[in-house]
Amino acid sequence: MSTNTTTPTLPPSLDLPPHLSAQKYFFVCTLTVLAWDALVLTPRSYRLGRLPKWPALKFMYYFMQFWVLADFVVTGVMFFSTTVIQDTDCVAFWPYEPICTAVLMAVASAVHVMRISAIYDHVPNVRATMWGLYAVQIVVTALCCGFYRSVHLEDGQGCIAGPLNNASWVGIYWLAPTLLYATSFVLASLRSIRTLETRRVSYWRLMLRDGLNLYGAILLVNLINVFFYFIMTPTGPTDPIKTIVTSMAAVLTTTMSMRIILSVRGDLTNGGTFSISSHAASSSGANTHSLSGSGNRPRGVNHTFTLGDMRDATVAVAARKEGGEWDADKSSVTPREETKAVLPIIGEDVDSGIPRARTGLGVQITVDQQVEYDDGFPTRK
Repeated sequence: MSTNTTTPTLPPSLDLPPHLSAQKYFFVCTLTVLAWDALVLTPRSYRLGRLPKWPALKFMYYFMQFWVLADFVVTGVMFFSTTVIQDTDCVAFWPYEPICTAVLMAVASAVHVMRISAIYDHVPNVRATMWGLYAVQIVVTALCCGFYRSVHLEDGQGCIAGPLNNASWVGIYWLAPTLLYATSFVLASLRSIRTLETRRVSYWRLMLRDGLNLYGAILLVNLINVFFYFIMTPTGPTDPIKTIVTSMAAVLTTTMSMRIILSVRGDLTNGGTFSISSHAASSSGANTHSLSGSGNRPRGVNHTFTLGDMRDATVAVAARKEGGEWDADKSSVTPREETKAVLPIIGEDVDSGIPRARTGLGVQITVDQQVEYDDGFPTRK
């Protein structure tokens, strides 16, 4: 007696080649990173939107925030769909991914160009270098979009775009922006290291203060993506091994560029300012002269303070709080906090006896209240 055993056959949506299966898992990781970052940045995006001005960096921030979702959510739906037909649906859909990603990378690179130009005070040489690399990127990515095609998978395995005939040279689509990100990382690092001559800090704090970790992360993920394009050898014309890292590279480049915008100190106009220069400006503006009992006072000057002066100073501080000004030494989305009031010094002119406010002088008054309990009843001192 013999029994016939048949091996069950998996549908094409489950019977995936190893590299295609790895790419689907990696794309899930990409979508997870995208969703998590969108949730984390939502409060800061809301605070940024409340700022009255709309400079170019602010506009590009919101453009990237919504464009990256439109790009990879739609691409993910087509990639994981089990009902698409390769000869009809995928052939019509393939231009969407490379074109949308090229637009996304162009906006992210523009952030780097504007930011690097700003921290170098728009020096012509630096600005010309960055804009030149940006122009090369735009031309190269636009031309390479025509050399992508739909990877001919089986029906039910989804739609994905890849280089025509798995040609490695199409990787210049990613090489051009990688050169720009490498240049921005080097220039940002050199600019930060120069500040150690005036203000010595640890390298760790220097990296976090100037966002060098953001520039480095962008460069690293794009280098890995370029290596996959030029080094990895596909097993056949339908092997998508070269494009495994492209989704993660685009998403991390976008989210890190958005964080670069959020880390800008002060106003976002013209790319913002460098952290050291903004810190120096705020520190110099906060300097006040205080009176000391042992100091020498000019003769003939009588310093007087009235309750009206104290009331006016308190009202002025409250008005500044309600106005929502922004501190130049904080990030572009951190509200300014006023905790101290400086009262002007009013002196009488020796000749005319008219009270005049002395420029550059002020007295900082701190009021301490201490509550003690005597036999169960509070007494204030």
